[in-house]
Amino acid sequence: MNYKIIGKYIKELNFNIPNPKTFFLLSKNITNYKINIDIKSSQTKQNIIEVLLSLSLTPTKKDFEIINTKIIFSTVVELESSQLSKNDMEKIILIEIPNKIYPELRKIFIFLFENSGFKDVKISEAVDFEKLYKMKKVQ
Repeated sequence: MNYKIIGKYIKELNFNIPNPKTFFLLSKNITNYKINIDIKSSQTKQNIIEVLLSLSLTPTKKDFEIINTKIIFSTVVELESSQLSKNDMEKIILIEIPNKIYPELRKIFIFLFENSGFKDVKISEAVDFEKLYKMKKVQ
């Protein structure tokens, strides 16, 4: 392993259901929303990077109520070498860290929904970040 996780925390949390109508529509039509996953990173110091993994929920159709649900989870990583290739860095940031962090992030996201009255939220237990990485490389 070329890195170690030195910290992780919830950087941003938005969970806003604007009104009762939206709540009831969302309860009946939760399957009409999809999960979006995003990964960003930034260097904070030499050999220290922050990897941001975010989950959000958006409607699959234009006529559905918009809710603001997004969680950004920050992972602070110390690289063991500043001589990593660009390819190795990309794999750490886009595959390895998300694979380690996603289960915890998913658990928090589901907790928010379940404790807000939504019992039928289905979020994939696993995401193939390697497959997503390879698809992005092809584009």
